[in-house]
Amino acid sequence: MSTTEPAELGEGHSPAAWTSVIIMLVAFAIGTICFWFSIVWGVWASAGLLVVGIIVGWAMGKAGYGVNGPKYVSKHHNE
Repeated sequence: MSTTEPAELGEGHSPAAWTSVIIMLVAFAIGTICFWFSIVWGVWASAGLLVVGIIVGWAMGKAGYGVNGPKYVSKHHNE
């Protein structure tokens, strides 16, 4: 068995990614509940919120909060 650990790429561990994913999870949850109760406008509103989550993640990445952005500070794990 190898004693070396694979290098962590750091993909998705940024404020932009976390914010985007949380917004999209909320959109899916709302959409699922609205679909279950046959609330058509709520399903479409949640689809719009899903698009907003994608746009927010992209905008935050462009603003420097992505993995390689200047405002992102990598957290190192000490073992």
